Amino acid sequence: MEKERAAGVLCHITSLAGKYGVGNLRDAARFAVTLAKSGATYWQILPLVQTGFGDSPYQSVSCTSGNPYLIDLDELGRAGLITPKELKALRARYKHSARVDYGALYEERYQTLRLAFSRFAFDNEAFRAFVKEGKFEDYALFMTAKTVYGGSFCDWDEPLKRHEPEAVERLRTDYHEEYLFWQFLQYTFWAQWGELHKTCLSLGIQIIGDIPLYVAYDSADVWAHPELFKLDEALKPAKVAGVPPDYFSATGQLWGNPVYDWKAHEKEGYAWWTQRLRAALSAYDVVRIDHFRGIDRYYEIEASAEDARGGTWCEGPKDALLKEFAGVRFHIIAEDLGIIDEGVRALLQRTGFPGMKVLLFAFDGNPTNPFLPQNIEENSIVYTGTHDNDTVRGYVQSLAPEELLLFRSRVAQSLEEEKISIKLDAQGKNLPEAFVRLALSSKAKLAVIPVQDILGLGDEARMNFPGKSEGNWQFRLKKDVSSGDLKKFKKLIKIYRR
Repeated sequence: MEKERAAGVLCHITSLAGKYGVGNLRDAARFAVTLAKSGATYWQILPLVQTGFGDSPYQSVSCTSGNPYLIDLDELGRAGLITPKELKALRARYKHSARVDYGALYEERYQTLRLAFSRFAFDNEAFRAFVKEGKFEDYALFMTAKTVYGGSFCDWDEPLKRHEPEAVERLRTDYHEEYLFWQFLQYTFWAQWGELHKTCLSLGIQIIGDIPLYVAYDSADVWAHPELFKLDEALKPAKVAGVPPDYFSATGQLWGNPVYDWKAHEKEGYAWWTQRLRAALSAYDVVRIDHFRGIDRYYEIEASAEDARGGTWCEGPKDALLKEFAGVRFHIIAEDLGIIDEGVRALLQRTGFPGMKVLLFAFDGNPTNPFLPQNIEENSIVYTGTHDNDTVRGYVQSLAPEELLLFRSRVAQSLEEEKISIKLDAQGKNLPEAFVRLALSSKAKLAVIPVQDILGLGDEARMNFPGKSEGNWQFRLKKDVSSGDLKKFKKLIKIYRR
């Protein structure tokens, strides 16, 4: 993040418009070109991983995998792995797809990719070298076992469940073609991602990636490294992660992810985590660590609990986990939202990592609120909202008349203090623009605006609702974002010298 003041856009690749039911890496390349024309120099995405439970990019079968849904099918067509007729049929199937239908994708996309794999020369030198490197060995074996045996890994026969070498080798040998299929998906994804990343850099755009602090229980990560998590003798979670009651949920959030056994990580010199962060910093230019506060202290809950209210705060690894990355502190963003105490603030200060400021949390009437534009410090990243919030327009539309009047007056006060000349209409229709202006005018080194707020979209464009188990992650743009759509954003970037 070398540039003094910069602007970026938050938009996950799945949310892009496209021809095949979900935004893919080809759609991403078009979006990057449009983004560059706007003057934005950062593009923030959500985790790229293969989604699992609830279709969430924060619940994956492997924390370093690439999502097969994002693979550019037209590129496979040019390679002769999918015929023009087959691609045409797929385009017709998704012609009227307004949101991401994960059920339909699951039924169709893997079938399509298996067809492509059946035509792939998997004895070629580049692919053999990729497999031999072993980066996705655990992933490919895990997905092979999931395909063959189904269920969760804790349901498999004991030797395979416990990742015993003989059982793992037998799985690889007996189902070798299935194993190679899952390797093929990662080989294809990361080759295409590498090309997209190079395109972005050539356009002057840096990509901000995202890694969740925790991993999913039913994942290659836990299956291959059970000793690094708090599991019981049956390899089921003993303690799970979450957060206590906060502004998102009155009963807290029970995420269900197994918590780390940090003492076990310490014994191996945090090698697993170090490797994970290195991989992320290689794939992206900047990495946002989700739920950063859990590195200082984390909240663990009994696995049998019905909600998160009875959890306990425990000490995390703190600086010991991050010491190797002190030299790359400007390439790491700490998601420090939620319940933040002095320990987290001190850790942020010692690492130098910028934290996050969200304007939708700013206007509660407290003049010392750290999210107020006038209180935002330079070493931070400011957002109008995040993927876990409603859009600005959606939030405004949810307010009762008297609430809107108060909210509007508080925003107007900040506009006046920041010397931003924009008159707010009575219905709050131009509040999204006001929020964009407040973010761009702030002292924060980087302002990242969700594409929904740039376009002034409502709650139909919300990405995620914490605590809601269905209907999330489905938002898609109706059409490609054009230079015209970003014309005002481009002007504001120049006005506020980003």
